[in-house]
Amino acid sequence: MKTEFTEEQLQDPATARSNEILRACVHCGFCTATCPTYQVLGDELDSPRGRIYLIKDMLENDRDPDPRTVKHIDRCLSCLACMTTCPSGVHYMHLVDHARDYIEDRYKRPLFDRALRWTLARILPYPTRFRLALLGAKIGRPFAFLMPDARLRAMLEMAPKHIPPVSRNDDPQSFAAKGPRRKRVALMTGCAQKALNTDINDATIRLLTRLGCEVVVAKGAGCCGALTHHMGKTRESHATAARNIRAWTAEMDEGGLDAVVINTSGCGTTVKDYGHMFHHEPLADDAARVSEIAMDVSELLVELMPTEEATTGNEAKHGIAGTDAAPGLGVHAPPAREGAGPLRVAYHAACSLQHGQKIKTHPKTLLKRAGFEVVEPADSHLCCGSAGTYNLMQPEISKQLKDRKVRTLEAKTPDVIAAGNIGCMMQIGTGTEVPVVHTVELLDWATGGPVPPALRDATKPPAIRP
Repeated sequence: MKTEFTEEQLQDPATARSNEILRACVHCGFCTATCPTYQVLGDELDSPRGRIYLIKDMLENDRDPDPRTVKHIDRCLSCLACMTTCPSGVHYMHLVDHARDYIEDRYKRPLFDRALRWTLARILPYPTRFRLALLGAKIGRPFAFLMPDARLRAMLEMAPKHIPPVSRNDDPQSFAAKGPRRKRVALMTGCAQKALNTDINDATIRLLTRLGCEVVVAKGAGCCGALTHHMGKTRESHATAARNIRAWTAEMDEGGLDAVVINTSGCGTTVKDYGHMFHHEPLADDAARVSEIAMDVSELLVELMPTEEATTGNEAKHGIAGTDAAPGLGVHAPPAREGAGPLRVAYHAACSLQHGQKIKTHPKTLLKRAGFEVVEPADSHLCCGSAGTYNLMQPEISKQLKDRKVRTLEAKTPDVIAAGNIGCMMQIGTGTEVPVVHTVELLDWATGGPVPPALRDATKPPAIRP
């Protein structure tokens, strides 16, 4: 794509980066085939190619954003399916992030929109505030139909039926490895996840320590910054990200870290991008150090759970070829349905994991080795509609995507649905009675941990063989 930025405009690092991205685009339109919003709305401007044209026009002409441009940029999920599809390597993520920052800085939204975004930015990244907000939403949920705005209704309906008590495992501390220590890792405990589902971090700590990891919850670490980053609130997102960088580099310098482990893939995509986010800031070197050792929990687990089989292909270095249960996995008794074979798990691939981090096979391989039957829904590359705050800010589109995802998952008649991202779990869980759990909860269970509470307490729990 031909661009016409001036030399003065290109002095800005963000604009220079956007120029590189725009020039890589060849207008092929392959991205439209996998863009969820284009499939739902059928509008070229609600496809990556259409948004790229809007962003190019806005940035090149250095003009204030207009409502039309803002509407179509706001409708983007940042699912990044377009980046998986693009044959030209267009880094759409950095481009749309720049556009959102530009819009936030130069566009005055209607008063209600500003108030709503301000509220979300000051509640969701803070677990205590979010927990109190969930309690209020739970009380107000029966009156959701009285809300005049669909976004307010979505916020009330988001509240889970059960708000878990605070887990003290999320406090800054260190958990010793069971047996000889193989690795020392920092676990990112997150923000919203600590209010919505404390079972995930608890299961992750049990599983990693069982596999020989010392697990550190670093003092000062918290929200990764993704929620505010994708709202264009760059100063706020960088402030929270900087706290993580300082907390984790302190652990790296003091006791050493083999990895920063993340069990929420939406956070993982952002942490792995810290090097780019801080490229022109004083924390650049430390941010790059953190990004270099950031890992999704499934990436670490394939290292810790090797097989005895010979490995081939791109993932050979992790030792995960094949699908049979491996001696190194330490499976106690593969969970199964009573009289009906292995428990059937429908695996939902979170967009931030499969598109943002290019991790597609690790979770499925680990689940198969643990003794589960793993099935995938049709169109597994398409977003469930959660996308951070998207299900709150764009509830109508989000609901269409959720309904389609739930239909394809239930079509596989699973006993349980597994995912690697809390946002996806909450989104899908509001549309089905099939228990929804995190992948690590199933792996923890299979290697000696408790039955995942969501599965045990489900409305229609599967008949599990003791």
